[in-house]
Amino acid sequence: PSQKKCQGLPLISGQNCDPYATVSLVGPTPMRKKTSDPQFEETFYFEVTRPNSYTKKSHFQVEEEDIEKLEIKVDLWNNGNLAQDVFLGETRVSVKILRNDHIHRAWYLLQPKGNGKSKTDDLGSLRLNVTYTEDNVLPSACYTPLRTLLLKSPDIKPISASAAHILGDICRERYEAVLPVVRLLLHHSRLVSFVSAIAALELENTQEANTIFRGNSLATRCIDDMMKIVGRSYLTVTLKPVLDEICESNKTCEIDPIKLKEGDNVEVNKENLQGYVQKVFSSITQSSSSCPPLMCDVFRSLRQLASKRFPVPGFKKNSVWWFAELSGKVSGFLDEISSNISKESSGVEDSVVLKEGEVQKRAQGRKRIGKNFKKRWLRVTNRELSYHKHRGKEALCIMPVKNIQAVEKLDESAFNRKNMFQVLHSEKPLYVQAGNCVEASEWVEVLSQVSRCNPDRLGTFHPSAYLAGAWLCCRSLSDSQPGCKPCTPTLLANLQLDIDCDRETERIFSLFTSSYSKLQKMEDACASIAVYQGPLREQDDYSLFTIQDSKETFHTVRQISHILKELQREHDTRSGTMSILTYLHTHTRIDSHVNISLCLSRENPIVGKTS
Repeated sequence: PSQKKCQGLPLISGQNCDPYATVSLVGPTPMRKKTSDPQFEETFYFEVTRPNSYTKKSHFQVEEEDIEKLEIKVDLWNNGNLAQDVFLGETRVSVKILRNDHIHRAWYLLQPKGNGKSKTDDLGSLRLNVTYTEDNVLPSACYTPLRTLLLKSPDIKPISASAAHILGDICRERYEAVLPVVRLLLHHSRLVSFVSAIAALELENTQEANTIFRGNSLATRCIDDMMKIVGRSYLTVTLKPVLDEICESNKTCEIDPIKLKEGDNVEVNKENLQGYVQKVFSSITQSSSSCPPLMCDVFRSLRQLASKRFPVPGFKKNSVWWFAELSGKVSGFLDEISSNISKESSGVEDSVVLKEGEVQKRAQGRKRIGKNFKKRWLRVTNRELSYHKHRGKEALCIMPVKNIQAVEKLDESAFNRKNMFQVLHSEKPLYVQAGNCVEASEWVEVLSQVSRCNPDRLGTFHPSAYLAGAWLCCRSLSDSQPGCKPCTPTLLANLQLDIDCDRETERIFSLFTSSYSKLQKMEDACASIAVYQGPLREQDDYSLFTIQDSKETFHTVRQISHILKELQREHDTRSGTMSILTYLHTHTRIDSHVNISLCLSRENPIVGKTS
């Protein structure tokens, strides 16, 4: 084929590009400088040898009847010099057309990579082992006994005798067994207490601080699934902006001498790489205020349990993770996310100062005349907002963070002052004037983030003050009148999860049923421990179970067995046409499973191999 010229190539950064073409099996043409209408005037020869030919085996071989199925592919690229080359488009020409015409002249529109088609012979192979599982979801009332038993798990002493822990014990080899339990407990706000209990159990059996939470235990699996569910939005908000910047800037970061392209500068690439890493690092260490409160609750609990199990001499205030020497920024970040609280607290945690500074403060209810604004030292931690007469002095007022209902800017017309914001809480609003607009925005952002998941947050607010018996913004006479303007939505507000508790409980029932033989072995082990004080029979099998209290564990196992039989009876009586939730699980560890809702009957079953 003879490649002549191109016309109307796209401009790069508003300028003509430096195009060259690649032709399959040969290589690139010479580059043409500064033109969007390059003329290549290159002719290429492809020698196709027959299978019975005695020529070199390195030549491209093809059967006679398959020659017309071949295509000539031409790629167009822009030479990026120091940056990566930019793909401009490609075109494919069938060999059949070329064979029919002695000389073939035609214009072809450049296409995206792949020319809109996928060539199977260019792709690798992926071997999957697919498991087909069907769960028949019953009416909600049928799951009440099992759901109630599972939700009691955090309160059972010892935790190893709870239904949730027993499920993890008998399904230890099945990674998917933990997810429905995590989702169910998360929906009913019972996850933190359960994770704390099983983490405490794991710490009892951990001898070295260096191996803490490193095994594939029930605690680590629960925390892993919790972070995938709860932390997805946090991860997006924290890293997406900097990752988008990295993709859009398209700077070369290759520093491996073996992989460097011609013209690459390793020092420039190193600077690019260091700049990107620094931005990612800063995004992470400055994201503590955006960390979901549920994750903070779990981290705080783990921190308390671990510091109690492995106390470090001279453990100081605000120190974290005894097992690593970290930089100040990482240490501060870990300290903040493991100290943040969003619910009732015992009050013994170390508080972390998020922001403090001098402001002008005015309380609601003052007269319009007189010295209503006073200098105060405002201080906000992960636990409370307080103001002091001077820095270091005792607090004049302390407001728990959990009581904050909204934080919004205040109209300048309210008090004829700029840079004001208001903190709305269960009592009268707190009006604050910052030193400048930047300070005011920082205060609003910090206070909004630390209170973003409070259950009593307001949906509306008054942008002005209530003075002389009326709201200046809407002229309403009632001081209890709901706000006249919607509150500013906070980033990562209360987590709304779409969890079907009936589906999750049915999945747990299926897991218990499929591992029923192990459940019976656990029951036998409890009976042997309680009755026979000598060496246990089948000791190797029993050693797989965690049995701290044989009597309590035996009682829970019997409850589970009874509930499973009742649920199975319900399934047997409702085995006609019904809605089926189908899960496709693969052994390639795909985190997101596919839920397929099908209407099946005995007359129209799905035929497939199950495992």
